[in-house]
Amino acid sequence: MPTIQDVAKRAGVAPITVSRVINNSGYFSEETRERVEAAIAELGYVPNRLARGLRIKQTNTLALVLTDITNPFFTTLARGVEDAAGEAGFTVTFCNTDESEAKEQKYLEVFLQQQVDGILLVPAGSSPDSVHTAQKNGTPVVVIDRRVPDVSTDSVRCDSEAGAYKLVRLLQDLGHRRIAMLGGPEGISTADDRLAGYRRAMAEIGQTGNGDLVQSGSFTMSSGYEMVKTAVAKTPRPTAIFAANNFLAIGALRGLQDCGLRVPEDVALVGFDDLPPALTTFPFLTVAAQPAYDLAQIATKLLLARLAGEAPETCQEIILQTELIIRQSSGGSLIRNGGCDRSLE
Repeated sequence: MPTIQDVAKRAGVAPITVSRVINNSGYFSEETRERVEAAIAELGYVPNRLARGLRIKQTNTLALVLTDITNPFFTTLARGVEDAAGEAGFTVTFCNTDESEAKEQKYLEVFLQQQVDGILLVPAGSSPDSVHTAQKNGTPVVVIDRRVPDVSTDSVRCDSEAGAYKLVRLLQDLGHRRIAMLGGPEGISTADDRLAGYRRAMAEIGQTGNGDLVQSGSFTMSSGYEMVKTAVAKTPRPTAIFAANNFLAIGALRGLQDCGLRVPEDVALVGFDDLPPALTTFPFLTVAAQPAYDLAQIATKLLLARLAGEAPETCQEIILQTELIIRQSSGGSLIRNGGCDRSLE
């Protein structure tokens, strides 16, 4: 017996689009209607009225799949999702995958069994399996913060490559040439993009062979601590460190202190993602800050529009910019002395 997925494949559309045509709800073009109706006729598809009726009764719940809720970036993101969903009358349930694709798949299956109306996904890796699983179930997905190759879905993220480039160029403007990078896991788009930004900036000053200055680890404080100790043990020692996320930067700061090195007097330090004011007594780190709350609001509203049939039929990729915030850890006061037009905050 043919299924709604079979009809979608024959018509070249998503299962949710077939559902809209059958129910005459939401947005679709006349051409799409004709293709879907032709596929239904060719396959002899008979809609399951009972199942369709159950599906129409929305649960008014969204699922938020995060990689590390202890990270303030994702905590802020979760709040943004909850606020946007709450305004629309939806509740949010979330899970924490610890950057594990196996956990991600497990939680996804649970959410689909609970018939959540839509999923906001921060992917643990680069596999498209989770998105494909949800789409086969007819559940809309918006990918947040990261890129997933070989999949067609809505996504909202920041420009990590450009943010990393700006941070490294800042260090170069301050006179640094031997700049080490503490990176995240290879294959994670945010880690890969930030490495690309670092390499682009280094190439512009003629340094393309800087592999000895780059390390990859996990997005954790312990990883930052261990990697920075390896970095400063090199001869000659790097004069500046770029940490690819906030936890790596915190770990690096502790590692430098344990090595007896002062920041920024001995080693400059910059990082990706800011820390909420409530977690710091004195803002110290120079960062490329991502607007986590705004990112979450945009992603949630996009998902809600998709559910209401008000989003464009083609998938949306929305890319936000980071903000360069210059503070003491980079030796940012030197920028003013050197006549650069960047401001010290």
